[in-house]
Amino acid sequence: MEIDAVVLDVDGVVVDVADSYRRAVVETVARVYDETVSKEVLQPFKNAGGFNNDWDLTDAVALYVLARDAGLDSGVEVFTERVARSGGGFSGARSVVDDTLPADARERVHATLDREYNREVFQQLYLGSERYREIEGTEPTLAEPGFIEDEPILIEPATIDALRARFDVGVVTGRPAAEADIALRRAGLSVPDEHCFTMDDWEGGKPDPDALVTLAERFGANAIAFAGDTLDDVRTAVNAEETDPGRTYHGIGVLTGGLTGEDGREKFERAGADAVVASVNDLPGLFE
Repeated sequence: MEIDAVVLDVDGVVVDVADSYRRAVVETVARVYDETVSKEVLQPFKNAGGFNNDWDLTDAVALYVLARDAGLDSGVEVFTERVARSGGGFSGARSVVDDTLPADARERVHATLDREYNREVFQQLYLGSERYREIEGTEPTLAEPGFIEDEPILIEPATIDALRARFDVGVVTGRPAAEADIALRRAGLSVPDEHCFTMDDWEGGKPDPDALVTLAERFGANAIAFAGDTLDDVRTAVNAEETDPGRTYHGIGVLTGGLTGEDGREKFERAGADAVVASVNDLPGLFE
C-alpha cells in the first residue's frame, strides 16, 4: 500500500475506550433512567452508523430502552437494523420509535427523554469532577473520579516514530477538542492543530468526508490512509474517494474497538475497507 499520509482515529485506535466512553453510555442510562444495558448493546448501534458522537449514542440507547418499556417489541439487533435503514444516528432511532409506537406511548417516551441532562451526567462520569469543572466551566453535581483516567494506551511509541519517519500524520476524531488533547498527550502523539479535526472543527462528523479530504489537501497527499475502529471510519474513506476522485483514500479497519475477530473483519470488508489490522501497531508493516 503506497501512501503519503496516515490519519488516525483516537477512540479504539490510539486509546481503549471500553471502560471510559462506552462505560459512560451504560452508566448514564442506568443513573438517569434506572435501566441496565450491557456494553455489548452499544456495538449494533455503532454499526448502524451515525453514532460517532457518544452523546447521540447515549440518547439513542436511552430512547430504545424507554420505547421498549412503552411497548416496543423488538430486540436491539432488529431495532438497530431499522435505525440503519432510517439513515442512522439519533434521528434514525427517533424515526423508528415514531413509526412503531402509538401516539400516546410515543409522547410519553419523548417527554421522558432528557438529552441535556444525559449529556451533563455523561460528561461528569467520563471527565470526573475536577476535569468537568475545568472543561465544562460549571460545578459538577456528582463526585466522580472520571472514567477518562481508565483509558489504556494502544499505540506504542515505536509505532508513532515509524509513522512519523515516513509519512505525514493527522487525526480525525469525534471527540471534543479538549478531550482529544488529553488522549493524544497521554499517548505521546503530538499533532499540529491544522492536522487534527475534532468534533469542534467540522459539522458533519464521520462518515462525512470533509475533514479527511481537507487533511489530504493540507498534506498535499496523493494517497492517504485512514485507520479507525468503526464502520463509519471506513465509510469516511470510501466517501472521501467519491468526493475527491483525484486522490486515493484507503480505509483501514482496526480490531481493537467494538469490532473484533473474524466477524469484525468481515464487517469492515463489507463496508469497503482496503485492509483490516489487529492493532494500530500493525500499520508500519502494512505500509512497507
